[in-house]
Amino acid sequence: MSHQSDSSNSSGKSGNVFPDTGAVRQNARMHAPRATDDLSRGEDAKGSLPTNREPYNCITRSFKLLRFGIDSLYLSYQGDLFPEVQDRLAKLKQLAQNPEADQQALAQYSVAGHIFEVKDKGSSVFPYVLEDGAFRIQLSRASKQLPMAYVKLSSRYLSSVTPQQAEEELRGILNEIGTLTDSAHVSRLDMFADFVSNEDMESWGREAWVTRGKNIAAYAVAEQFTGWTVGLGGIMACRLYNKLLEVAESGRDDLFPLWQAGGWNVGESIWRIEFQFRREVLGQHGLVDLPKVMANLSGLWSYATTEWLRLTIPNYDDQTRSRWPVHPLWGYLSSIDWETDGGPLARSFTATRIPADKRIFALGASSIASYMAKHGITDYSEGLDRYLFDLYNHLQTSGQFMGLSGEGFLLEKVRVRAKGFNTILNLSAEEEKRQALERATAAYRKASSGD
Repeated sequence: MSHQSDSSNSSGKSGNVFPDTGAVRQNARMHAPRATDDLSRGEDAKGSLPTNREPYNCITRSFKLLRFGIDSLYLSYQGDLFPEVQDRLAKLKQLAQNPEADQQALAQYSVAGHIFEVKDKGSSVFPYVLEDGAFRIQLSRASKQLPMAYVKLSSRYLSSVTPQQAEEELRGILNEIGTLTDSAHVSRLDMFADFVSNEDMESWGREAWVTRGKNIAAYAVAEQFTGWTVGLGGIMACRLYNKLLEVAESGRDDLFPLWQAGGWNVGESIWRIEFQFRREVLGQHGLVDLPKVMANLSGLWSYATTEWLRLTIPNYDDQTRSRWPVHPLWGYLSSIDWETDGGPLARSFTATRIPADKRIFALGASSIASYMAKHGITDYSEGLDRYLFDLYNHLQTSGQFMGLSGEGFLLEKVRVRAKGFNTILNLSAEEEKRQALERATAAYRKASSGD
């Protein structure tokens, strides 16, 4: 199977740099299944191919588009850290590296309503790393050659706000820790579409993929087919995979309401197609800053699904693979209109990294069950009572070993967990005393003035 190297031609004026997007889409629709075709082939079709004028959740018998949008976004910013911020980050990083848990718990940076964990490790390029549930911010020392900040926006966050809203909040954070000298540059962009289809995703071979990429691979877990990758490791890549199986591993329960709003019914499989564009390929199309990238999503999707990659029905009598007909599934996917609404956003989001309660309770239940089994206890109430009594003694003993009370020992662990969960801003003993004094002083002044 021959491959071509990644290349692209771009032209156009300010704004959309894909002037031939309409022609590309027309080409995709020419190869798309006719209204009388069915993705499963051999069945009578009901419904029609979604067109650029139909809503995003248009439903046919064999294809249902649930939602589409931006799943991963990496941005970089030129600028300079404020000297006092750099000094503070250096001290916080040292606290994160401290062997004592009570010192590690203080490695937090609070800014613009976010409680970031300061990581104990960075890199030679970006020595300081701040992270919460919305952003992973890597910061460099003063340098004209390097960006001040390189930031990954979390996919969970991007399911609750638009990329433009996310960038506005991020810029507000960065403006408080340094001076920005340029707009946000896009280092990586992942575009996705979630859909339901009765197509057997394992029914074609590698030769059906006609692509400029390399490294075509199929995957399975426990003999269950999970998906395809094309071009992985290159400047552009595609993934087609069983999203429900992936969610079972990642715990992204927040996606279920969004899928249901798009027309998903429990019991239906959900597949995701995802294209990854790195800075190099975006630059080939003249796309550098975020506004220009966002203005050209339709062109990027059309390029990805009609020029860089196509899923075809092989015609072995025709040696010119570029003439092989487009697979019906690909006809639907390539005709997604990125000028329309990609689906609802999540109603709530908190910038925390917290495990689900059911996971915490599962760990607790396992601990209690092990304790009861060890001591031969089968009475529920007796088991809980004895477990809590011995747990209290354990906390007291462990605390005494460290010069703490049982309560202090447990709260120290709470503070360390809170740092990783981004839920509580931990304060040093000196800071707690200072704030307590400030509150007492304010209360005294209020009482003295008769308010």
